[in-house]
Amino acid sequence: MNFRTYMPQYRQTLLLAFPVILSQVGQVVVQLVDNMMVGRLGDPDQLAAVSLGTAFFVTGMMPGMGLALGLTPIVGPLYVQGGHRTAARFFQNSLLLNLAVGVLLFGLMMGASFFFDRIGQPPRVAELTVPYFRYLAWSVIPFMLFSAFKQFMEGVGNTSIAMGITITANLLNVGLNYVFIYGHFGAPAMGAAGAGLATFLSRCVMPVLFVAVLMRKDSYRRYFRFFGTGGFSWPKITTLNKVGLPIAGQMFLEVCAFSITSVMMGWIGAVQMAANQITMSLVTFSFMVVTGISAATTIRISHESGRGDLTAVRRVAAASYHITVAYMLLVSLLLVVFRYPLIGAFTPDRAVIEVGAQLCILAAFFELSDGIQTVSVGMLRGIRDVKAPMIIAFLSYIVINLPVGYVLAFTFGMGASGLWIGFIFGLTVAAVLLSYRFRKMTAERASEPPV
Repeated sequence: MNFRTYMPQYRQTLLLAFPVILSQVGQVVVQLVDNMMVGRLGDPDQLAAVSLGTAFFVTGMMPGMGLALGLTPIVGPLYVQGGHRTAARFFQNSLLLNLAVGVLLFGLMMGASFFFDRIGQPPRVAELTVPYFRYLAWSVIPFMLFSAFKQFMEGVGNTSIAMGITITANLLNVGLNYVFIYGHFGAPAMGAAGAGLATFLSRCVMPVLFVAVLMRKDSYRRYFRFFGTGGFSWPKITTLNKVGLPIAGQMFLEVCAFSITSVMMGWIGAVQMAANQITMSLVTFSFMVVTGISAATTIRISHESGRGDLTAVRRVAAASYHITVAYMLLVSLLLVVFRYPLIGAFTPDRAVIEVGAQLCILAAFFELSDGIQTVSVGMLRGIRDVKAPMIIAFLSYIVINLPVGYVLAFTFGMGASGLWIGFIFGLTVAAVLLSYRFRKMTAERASEPPV
């Protein structure tokens, strides 16, 4: 194989992936800044409230984020075929659907906030979590609208606008944190609740900025001209749900596996739970590159599928696999070689460092599988094959990952290492099945006409 022939493919994929990666890194950095700024209050209960509220919010947002992702593989083929009016109508219906889902998620989160005092948390932590979480709940609505804009623009091959808006909102969030957490410029000192208010206000700006940016360029402004009172369509809503809901289900199952493993880690002990949290943070941070590659692969394959070019679809897929394997092997090497200083950067506790170092070695074994399964999911989304990944996710994470981890950890007494070996089994099965599924479906689905 002559890798030089793939250089144009590597370049195009990475150019699309880089803004997505930068946006995600920005989100994580802002979350770290939130924790640091609230932590400076010197009140551990305030920091615990932010951590608890964020954990519930991310879990609740996952179905909405997955549903929004369904727009990209629908718009991609329409864009390359010149079906701008149809693409605009899907965009309009996605905005309406995302707004409705945002309102629904808001209601569910607000209802859940009344039960924080019944989940076994310290009373003051539960009390502080409520106002912080409720501000986050309000932010769901503008964030879902932003997601519709973001996924539409990814469908037409533009990832840089969302990156710029995300970074702008993140910087605004940091500034508003300073105002509302500590009480500057005449604002009250709200502590953790102030961080929630800052997030809400910064997210309100995001869809507004998107409209402003798109209206300045005629090639994007034309999509708004295709909007109309008769643009609402149940068939298009149904199509968006058929593509988006399985994506939401697949993402939710994966998050559940990691969340349940964290809960089981707490059954073992506080040291293991701390080591798990630190190592998982390292893995998540490194994984953003692969998430960006997966998103870029979805865009490129949806475009080549729309053109009916099966050879190009396979070439894009091969290039994405090359990039992912090379990157994940590098990450695995770094996790093994620098495992002690990496864990030690988070804590001076020797017991936590030792457990975390063991988990880093296990993480190195599943990084490659995790990368392959994530990029394979992006490929399948590009040809709108979304139900199979949800079924494979259930088999890999719920049927294999969690039971294997539980048995090894508690029946065979392997503790924290046993739970992470469960990840190796589950993610490897997912990687094998998803990559096989893509190879099998390419010939049948690459040239599938858009709805």
